[in-house]
Amino acid sequence: MSSDDEFFTIESKAQAEIKIKGSRFIGTAVPVQSVEDAKKFINELTKKYYSATHNCYAFRIRSSTQIFAKSSDAGEPSGTAGPSILNVLTGRNLFNILVVVTRYFGGTKLGKGGLTRAYGDCTKRVLDLCVIIKKYNLVSLTIFFPYNLVGNVMHVISQFNGKIVSSVYDQQVELAIKIPQSLVDEFKNRLVEITSGKVNFK
Repeated sequence: MSSDDEFFTIESKAQAEIKIKGSRFIGTAVPVQSVEDAKKFINELTKKYYSATHNCYAFRIRSSTQIFAKSSDAGEPSGTAGPSILNVLTGRNLFNILVVVTRYFGGTKLGKGGLTRAYGDCTKRVLDLCVIIKKYNLVSLTIFFPYNLVGNVMHVISQFNGKIVSSVYDQQVELAIKIPQSLVDEFKNRLVEITSGKVNFK
């Protein structure tokens, strides 16, 4: 399996709080699977902390084909909040994660440098509480082939670290599988070769 198929994320939601010159910074880290997921949690947390001065965020999401990264200063001076959160996520090489940092202003201005440090520090604090786990970038495929080729096909699936999600056995076998993204083309070629072209993909 290629290192391109591996990525690190957090196991579950976590929260941490820091106080700087009267301002409260509440960091919430959430595992997410898609941009839609991230937007849903941002909306939920913004509603939960509706009386806060700011709800700034950043997320990084990895799909089978690309990486999405976005941040928002949510009214803080440009570049002080969202990018600070995102820089920590990038520095720790984390994906499929959203961090929202909620600020309740305490009456003392922190300045751009102070804000940048505060949002970065709050992000680090909440990530330090998270359990980091390794996940694999897998692509879903459905394959169809004659029953008499089951042995050969299973051998190839095993060789390529494939996981069988569901199966239907009849004269024609249907297998829903997951394969590491970097191996998909080679896997398909090998199946075509070992079945003499009697395999179909969906």
